[in-house]
Amino acid sequence: MSVRRRLKGKQPPEGWELIEEVIDDFEQQMKDAVNEDTSGKRRNETTWKVTRIHWEKNRFIYDLMYNRKVMSRELYDWLVREKIADGALISKWRKPGYEILCSLLAIQKGNHNFGTTSHCRVPMRQRAAQQRITPDVQTGCICCASGDGRFGGPIWWNTPLEETEETAEQNRAVWGQGEEPEQQQRQQYGGDAGPSRKRQLEEDEEDMDDEVKRRLAALKG
Repeated sequence: MSVRRRLKGKQPPEGWELIEEVIDDFEQQMKDAVNEDTSGKRRNETTWKVTRIHWEKNRFIYDLMYNRKVMSRELYDWLVREKIADGALISKWRKPGYEILCSLLAIQKGNHNFGTTSHCRVPMRQRAAQQRITPDVQTGCICCASGDGRFGGPIWWNTPLEETEETAEQNRAVWGQGEEPEQQQRQQYGGDAGPSRKRQLEEDEEDMDDEVKRRLAALKG
């Protein structure tokens, strides 16, 4: 159900009319991501785009509220109550070390081996040389550790390796509008980097195309 239909009959606070179109666009992108053809993708990859759109939408709200300080507290609280904004995720962004956290899924210790967090929370400079630099299987995030992000956001599975300010802006909030570049359509890598999965990781590497191998090599370098 669209935001407009869900909020029909409710009186929103002042300022909603200024962001309604943007929020509605995010919601449409989310709907398109959920309904898109997933053939040729691994099961976990089907939710990566949804996670990124969710991050982008909430980052838009966070920026208006806490960076630009142009959103009223009344409007922000209303967005959280109506579940348009993810209050829990946004509150995490305000804490040291979590400034660009990709998703709350990445820090839910019950979902990870040995009660730890996702490997995307580990700064790249602290990862062992032999450790694979791959997207988190749940979120598609390669790294959301503070200081490792690019242009204020996590390094996602499809973040361009060489990105200017202009292309970074173009890469935000455009899911579902036209076809994606071929190199972003078939990202055939994912998974954790634990020793117990060494054999699977080696098999995955053999299946990678040259473009994916080049991206991984550049990230490792």
